[in-house]
Amino acid sequence: MKKAVLFGASGFIGSFLLEELLNNTEYEQVTIVVRKPLNLNHPKLKTLIGDYSSLPGLKEHIVADEIFIALGTTIKNTPDKDEYYRVDHDYPVLAAKIAMGNGATSVFIVSAIGANANSKIGYVRNKGETEQDIIALDFEHTHILRPSMLLGNRKEHRPLEKLLQKIWSVVDLVLIGNLNKYRGIEGKDVARSMVNAATNQTEKVKIYEWEEMNNLLKNSE
Repeated sequence: MKKAVLFGASGFIGSFLLEELLNNTEYEQVTIVVRKPLNLNHPKLKTLIGDYSSLPGLKEHIVADEIFIALGTTIKNTPDKDEYYRVDHDYPVLAAKIAMGNGATSVFIVSAIGANANSKIGYVRNKGETEQDIIALDFEHTHILRPSMLLGNRKEHRPLEKLLQKIWSVVDLVLIGNLNKYRGIEGKDVARSMVNAATNQTEKVKIYEWEEMNNLLKNSE
């Protein structure tokens, strides 16, 4: 049985990911690092209270075979550019580095479609730099998931996103062939894909876009 550590457990994908890990019989312990308690009790669950600044002090407790990272923020919630970069890039890279130092052999991270460290668009550049620096850590297995439009109900109110989801349901019909990577995907399905990917790890670095995630879901049915 394996141990997992999860960063971003209170977020949209992270909350589904936590449920998947706790219900999966391959994992004997799931450690989460959150800023405040989730008011969730489970015999497998170990909760650490912390953030980017306090993470080094939690180092001895971040011990697992696999690390799952679903961290992220928005400009609305984090308008300061430096703080945004810390959440989007510095925190995931530091978390992965600490977990690897304590024996983790595999890392799974949610990125975004089009991630490119050389992009002029800040969002995709941040994601690309994060991918680049996670890969450079040289885990035995690095899994990068790149969803496009995320579908599903969030806890926070996002009216514009709701509108985009409705539009995407129509756009999806013409996203075929090389364009299928832009298809929408449910947050819970991204989470399921991450956990399913852990069952058969063969490649050093594996990138999952819509088709690859969809195949993981089909193969687990």
